Amino acid sequence: MNLLAHLADVVWLVPALPLFAVLIIGSRVLLSRASGDSAEPLTARLAALAALGGLLLLLAIDGNALWHGAVPGHRVLGIWFASGNWHGSISFLLDRLSLSVSTLTALIGWLVVRFSANYLHREVGFHRFFIILSLFLAGIQIVILAGNGLLAFIGWEMCGIASFLLIAYAWQRPVASGNALFAFITNRGGDAGFLLALGFSAAWLGSFEWPVLTTGATLSGANARLIALGFVLAALAKSAQLPFTPWITRALEGPTPSSAIFYGAVMVHAGVYLMLRLEPLLTQLPEVLAVLIFIGTLTALYAWLCGLVQTDVKSALIFATVFQVALMFIEIGLGWTTLATVHLCLHAAWRTWQFLLAPSWLVITRGRPAPPPAWLCRNQLLYTAAQQHFWLDKLGLALLLQPTESFARDLRNLEENFIDHAIGEPGRGQPIDPKYPLILTSGLPGHLLAASAEALQRIENRLLLRGRGGIGEQLLRRLGSYLQTLENLLEQPRYLMMAVMATFVVIL
Repeated sequence: MNLLAHLADVVWLVPALPLFAVLIIGSRVLLSRASGDSAEPLTARLAALAALGGLLLLLAIDGNALWHGAVPGHRVLGIWFASGNWHGSISFLLDRLSLSVSTLTALIGWLVVRFSANYLHREVGFHRFFIILSLFLAGIQIVILAGNGLLAFIGWEMCGIASFLLIAYAWQRPVASGNALFAFITNRGGDAGFLLALGFSAAWLGSFEWPVLTTGATLSGANARLIALGFVLAALAKSAQLPFTPWITRALEGPTPSSAIFYGAVMVHAGVYLMLRLEPLLTQLPEVLAVLIFIGTLTALYAWLCGLVQTDVKSALIFATVFQVALMFIEIGLGWTTLATVHLCLHAAWRTWQFLLAPSWLVITRGRPAPPPAWLCRNQLLYTAAQQHFWLDKLGLALLLQPTESFARDLRNLEENFIDHAIGEPGRGQPIDPKYPLILTSGLPGHLLAASAEALQRIENRLLLRGRGGIGEQLLRRLGSYLQTLENLLEQPRYLMMAVMATFVVIL
């Protein structure tokens, strides 16, 4: 029982175990120990054991909480850094919300890892997939269990990086890399909102801790609204609510297991979880709750109409997911947070099962997808808009992806046509003198160095290497003759005696 009572102090092992698996699998890949079919079972076993270890630890913490009738609460394990009146700590918040969602997430993660071992057998990026999946499992557990917003943001970014890498899993295909870039750029808008909220929290509250931030006791109404709206922006982007919805349909480019755990079960609910975590703060801001209801209603309508015209299983499932997540935002806006929490857990479990069965769905159902309803087919404008996803995808391409790609091309042109020529490129130098073809130079620093070396060579030639003796050599010979004459004089007895007497005079 004493051991169970201290389990909450090692809750950091829940995200640490998948990170440990990342290090081991990555080391095996770097050392060329992970090649061929024989290396796959160990990689899958390491990832599965890490996920299972986190699940068992959470179940033990849950059991101890049920036995004692109290959750561990806010646990500060150490100070990360401090500056002035505020500091960042390594803390975990173990309450009913975090323990419930974290345990379900650990279970889903373990099941997806086990499923992926057979599903990705003999794939080229088999080991890479399990490295990224373990990174995601660590990141999402940090988001859920973190006791402060700063630590949660680290997990938030880990999930974003893992999402980008798995969407671009088949990186050789331009469609996959383009979709990954679109999702990555879109989610950066939400990350900006998260960072703004953290910055405001540091300035106005002096703390990132969730208990301090959610009460907002010392905040004015305007300051509380700004912090809340920053987190709302992050939640809307991560959970693919309007106007950020188009990125999630492109995210389906990744393997089916990643679609299941990222966009069907876990990561798509990260925004909902963030709003549930901030529920004490949001209840003080009815206008922010009204924003959640309004955007959730628009997103639900959008997802419902777009889902009616889908003809493939994964697209239909993803719009159904967006619809359900929009309902959760509406529930939070109405103050039904308990219902939203239950809805989140049930939907995550159900959608995981559906996405994992998506490749076999047509075989299981033995039928074609249901056609769009007649009333929608008769309304050609609405039908076309639903098929085109209300042109939000093209709008995102025009406003986000294309400007970013253009900016990247301009930077590349600047680097290739100016910076590389200015600072030089290895292996592209030109001889500074036809007489010395092995001495190459490139770029401004190289030319300056070559000019300095040439000037020094001229000085050396003029002073030392000119004819039988340069000017420098002549001066040294003349100085040597003067010193020789002085030495000869000092060797004579009378001058030597005078030098000794002068020394005694100086001493006395």
